[in-house]
Amino acid sequence: MRENVLSLSDRPPLPHLTRSPAFGSALDTCCHSAAGPAQAPPLLPPHTCCHSLARTLVLSLTRVLSQQKAPLPPPDTLPAACYRPMDAALLLALGLLAQIKSDKQQLGSVIYSIQGPGVDEEPRGVFSIDKFTGKVSLNAMLDREKTDRFRLRAFALDLGGATLEEPTDLEIVVVDQNDNRPVFRQEVFTGRVLEGAVPGTYVTRAEATDADDPETDNAALRYSILEQGGPQLFSIDPLTGEIRTVQVGLDREVVAVYNLTLQVADMSGDGLTATASAIITLEDINDNAPEFTGDQFFMEAAEAVSGVDVGRLEVEDRDLPGSPNWAARFTILEGDPDGQFTIRTDPRTNEGVLSMVKPLDYESREWYDLKVAVQNEAPLQAAAPRAERGQARVSVQVRDVNEAPVFQENPLRTSLAEGAAPGTPVATFSARDPDTQQLQRLSYSKDYDPEDWLQVDGATGRVQTQRVLSPSSPFLKDGWYRAIILARDDASPPSTATGTLSIEILEVNDHAPELSPPWGSLCSTPDRGSGLLLGATDEDLPPHGAPFHFQLSPRVPELARNWSLSQVNVSHARLRPRLRVPEGLHRLSLLLQDSGQPPQQREQPLNVTVCRCGQDGACLPGAAALRAGGAGISLGALVIMLASVILLLLLALLVALLARFRQQSWDKRLLHGLQDDLRDNILNYDEQGGGEEDQDAYDIDQLRHPAELAAFGAPLGRPPLRRDAPFGRARPQVTRALPTSPADIADFINDGLEAADCDPSVPPYDTALIYDYEGDGSLAGTLSSILSSLDDEDQDYSCLREWGPRFSRLADLYGPP
Repeated sequence: MRENVLSLSDRPPLPHLTRSPAFGSALDTCCHSAAGPAQAPPLLPPHTCCHSLARTLVLSLTRVLSQQKAPLPPPDTLPAACYRPMDAALLLALGLLAQIKSDKQQLGSVIYSIQGPGVDEEPRGVFSIDKFTGKVSLNAMLDREKTDRFRLRAFALDLGGATLEEPTDLEIVVVDQNDNRPVFRQEVFTGRVLEGAVPGTYVTRAEATDADDPETDNAALRYSILEQGGPQLFSIDPLTGEIRTVQVGLDREVVAVYNLTLQVADMSGDGLTATASAIITLEDINDNAPEFTGDQFFMEAAEAVSGVDVGRLEVEDRDLPGSPNWAARFTILEGDPDGQFTIRTDPRTNEGVLSMVKPLDYESREWYDLKVAVQNEAPLQAAAPRAERGQARVSVQVRDVNEAPVFQENPLRTSLAEGAAPGTPVATFSARDPDTQQLQRLSYSKDYDPEDWLQVDGATGRVQTQRVLSPSSPFLKDGWYRAIILARDDASPPSTATGTLSIEILEVNDHAPELSPPWGSLCSTPDRGSGLLLGATDEDLPPHGAPFHFQLSPRVPELARNWSLSQVNVSHARLRPRLRVPEGLHRLSLLLQDSGQPPQQREQPLNVTVCRCGQDGACLPGAAALRAGGAGISLGALVIMLASVILLLLLALLVALLARFRQQSWDKRLLHGLQDDLRDNILNYDEQGGGEEDQDAYDIDQLRHPAELAAFGAPLGRPPLRRDAPFGRARPQVTRALPTSPADIADFINDGLEAADCDPSVPPYDTALIYDYEGDGSLAGTLSSILSSLDDEDQDYSCLREWGPRFSRLADLYGPP
């Protein structure tokens, strides 16, 4: 197979061919055996080499997609006879790249084809071949950054599709052109370096990239600094891009931030370029000491106060505000031996704030002359200049004010016996006025005295009692009573001091012990039971209470012969019979004494019920006639019980009289006007016919006093029959007992009225009523005015006025006006 090797370029006369080392010797042999350049055709001279189709063909093409017009390197890889100047655009216009011929083409027709990337694989359509002539054509621009080489396979077939020779490899290498500018990795680079850094200190590094072939000068980058905006304090390494300091003189207080303009160029600095910025910030060091704004400061402070600010000390520092190199720290060197002043730093303004930690006294000292110094929190650099005004003088004048009086002893504690008489001296709670240069008088008064026990002398502060002190007061806590006394001067405005007076109420033994309980029961023989356990209580507090001493009364000597009393503990004793004691109630007399100083004693009665006991020491049922609880009732308790019974009887009698009076009043109101009362039905006695079937008249006995009926032996009547209820819906009547008094008659009537009003089966009186059929031939007509009357004459009730005063109420309701 024969081939043509052509050089592609976008600018004549610089196209050239390169060969790979693997196939260089074969290609050189092929080229040197060909005809010289003078024999080549002027436009498209093929350089023909004869070799087997099994050999690999390497075709290197200069990339033709670049829009850059930079010059290409001179051809030095092949002899001059092996290439010919060829414009890439013209090559695309002619469509010829190479030509492949088979050695067996002379035997018959051959069909050529190629396969691989750029033909039938992505990117498709870049190369094509004439199947009859074997000419390979370039159909599209090449881009080395996308595809740097194409590996194709060429085939030679006969007309029947059979392979004439083994396929051969065709490798097309795209040669790079400088068509990409270098690009910085970021637009702005930042760096930080301490001010005053030595030359050669690393700051930051700038980095750039180039998409061209890194094996060529197209991607050989060089860095440089175009502009620094001042002295040449920084340099950049042209190969690595590292930025470093080159000389001394970096001072943050002069220039805090440097802006550098950087440039990168390919072709080792002679090609395409790009720019970026670098911002370098100087970090602060403590190279400036703080200084006071003045040598002397004057301030004024009031006496008798603490925790207040006196004044401010201004300082200057050129270092970075807010940093430890700028923050000031103040120290008092002289003039404050008692530590009455302190200086703190205001973090916002960096000023020193002079304040008092202890109150000043104008009477003892009127002026303070302080010597203060200032320095930074961070240590000062050794090379930094010393401050000229690192120390200052502060003069503080004390201002005299009206100070409050001061109690000489506060709180004042004293003691007083309980029950002390009014007027008993308690204490003298006096105060002094610190203002010795002002002639002022003090007055005293009470501010807190919840029981109002005390009285204070306004001029001297002498305190005495004005009421009896009681230890049972709720304002006593652990036996102490607290009062607050005020001392006030007569200045304008006055000042007041508060003092606490604590009084201990001493306990006094003023109560004798009491027997508890004052009664009990025990067995009649000493060998039965455990005896009677007696206790004692005392209202006094310790040490005026227990231990208690129990003793049989020495005034009754016979008690010691029949009874024994033994101490159990500090508050209890046990009583036992010495001999057999008769059963029944025995009244003993005991003498109880406490342990107070002086001791209190009391002789108290003890009611003992003696009973016959069983083997278990318990009283047998019915053995004693009286119990200790009942037998121990005192005379006073008995009088109270009798008085209570008499009061209850008198109260019951009073209630009975009131009830009787009310009953007589009701009798008079109900029976008044009922005398000569004739209530009955009007009956017609001259009947000729059968008469009415309904002959039941209203029983007047229902309204009469039951006592009168019983007196005349009259039988009690039945309740009236309701004729106005609908048939079949009448509720059964409940038989009620007849009232026996006029007061009960009123209740009886009201109960009946309420029952009728609440009965749902009874229609109201203003509705049409249905009456039963009274039979044929009745002489009486219908009672219904609705059915029988057609005019208003039957509705005339004026005749009611002729019936007398008893019917005047009905005449007013139904009669004409």
